[in-house]
Amino acid sequence: MCTCINYKNKDMYFGRNLDLEYSFGEKVVITPRNYEFNLRKEKAFKTKYAMIGMATVIDNYPLYAEGCNEKGLSIAGLYFPGNAYYGEVKKDKINLTPFELIPWLLGNYQSIAEVKELIKNLNLINISFKENFPLAPLHWMISDSEECIVIEQMIDGLKIYDNPIGVLTNNPPFYYHQLNLNNYMHLMPNNAQNNFSDSLDLRTYGQGMGAIGLPGDNSPASRFVRVAFNKLNSVSENNEESNVTQFFHILDSVSMVKGSTITNEGKYDITTYSCCINTSKGIYYYKTYDNNQITAIKMDDENKYIDKLTVYDLITSQQINYIN
Repeated sequence: MCTCINYKNKDMYFGRNLDLEYSFGEKVVITPRNYEFNLRKEKAFKTKYAMIGMATVIDNYPLYAEGCNEKGLSIAGLYFPGNAYYGEVKKDKINLTPFELIPWLLGNYQSIAEVKELIKNLNLINISFKENFPLAPLHWMISDSEECIVIEQMIDGLKIYDNPIGVLTNNPPFYYHQLNLNNYMHLMPNNAQNNFSDSLDLRTYGQGMGAIGLPGDNSPASRFVRVAFNKLNSVSENNEESNVTQFFHILDSVSMVKGSTITNEGKYDITTYSCCINTSKGIYYYKTYDNNQITAIKMDDENKYIDKLTVYDLITSQQINYIN
């Protein structure tokens, strides 16, 4: 369960809620230029571009959940169970494992225009990172300052969708979410008008009634509609603090409260962290379920040119400003 959005107000922003019932050892990780990645079925490569994102690091390999490179290309993987399909190696295809996709794209390419041409030949293969690390079923949202796409590999092949909404959640496939928005075209942020009957004197009795019918549950389809409505009607001042604050407010509108969603195993699905990346400046902002304070980490020149990963532990304990 996850929600991903982009948001443009002069600078471009990209981020997500990661909703899980457990922590996966996540840390903010900066991969420098010229960092070598060995691939299972393709040739090893060294990164042209540095990248920053949330990852688990195992044997000096960053397993990114999402990230952004220094050119502003961003990508996030979201849970897609029952639909994601990883197959066998195919001749004349680019055969990547799902965990290789993010570093391969961010390390080598700088725009959606480049990515669109390359991923036509992409084939995601069923090879785990390690025997005790099964592959997560995922689909991906990819964004730059001008375009956004979604890629989904299902049993009938790879799907590439233009995504003018700039939103992605989980199941069903993306085409359903696009179609489903038509069911909510009557919603508006303004006060409701009486379209019920000219013979009745119906009036609003509070603000927000133009959006009655906006779904409030935590299902992927409902979160997609709700976050799209809030994002596409969002207004913020044109400065960094306002944009970052607004971005987190949009994500908060679809965050998981502990106890509101219980898995079949009896565990609580929560928003373990939320992040916002200023893709124009390479600044990664995050907060966690237990710490509402926003923490910022900048990908600077020192991080870009060293020969190792830069890893930052998350600040997960609540930061409260006690006045007295």
